[in-house]
Amino acid sequence: MSSIDNSDERKIVTFSLGQQIFGIDMSALIEIREWDEPTPLPGVPSYIKGVTNLRGTVVPVVGLAERLGWAPSVVHARSCILVVNVDGKQAGFLVDEVADIVLIKDSDIRPAPDVEIGEASVIAGLVKTTSRTIEAAHGSTDGIMVLLLDLDALGLTRQLDMAA
Repeated sequence: MSSIDNSDERKIVTFSLGQQIFGIDMSALIEIREWDEPTPLPGVPSYIKGVTNLRGTVVPVVGLAERLGWAPSVVHARSCILVVNVDGKQAGFLVDEVADIVLIKDSDIRPAPDVEIGEASVIAGLVKTTSRTIEAAHGSTDGIMVLLLDLDALGLTRQLDMAA
């Protein structure tokens, strides 16, 4: 009897933000929630939309598009909040739409391009994936490039402490 080693594989949840597809490791995901307007807070960065109550825990909600320096997401029927664990703290990310959960191989992840920007890259790597849901939405037949987010590199720890 042979044993199969799957240590090179991991599940990611993919989601859209504008025209781009992102992915985060499933192990960081706590839950996916429907969009519900958070309670705003004074004195926090503009990308922190406010806080919401998750079963008795106050969770800051981050506008991910704004945190990445893009125009704010326009909330619509498929907008949702990805509740994740960031450095031991819970945070909710407003995303345009959850696409799929896909299995990827670590060996298929390519490093993010080394570009000169003012802060550390929040992209942990890129992976090409085949997903009927993503491909149908983007009219592709040969896979979609997914940007893997480095949640720790988003640098939210201090802001999450202020918001929680």
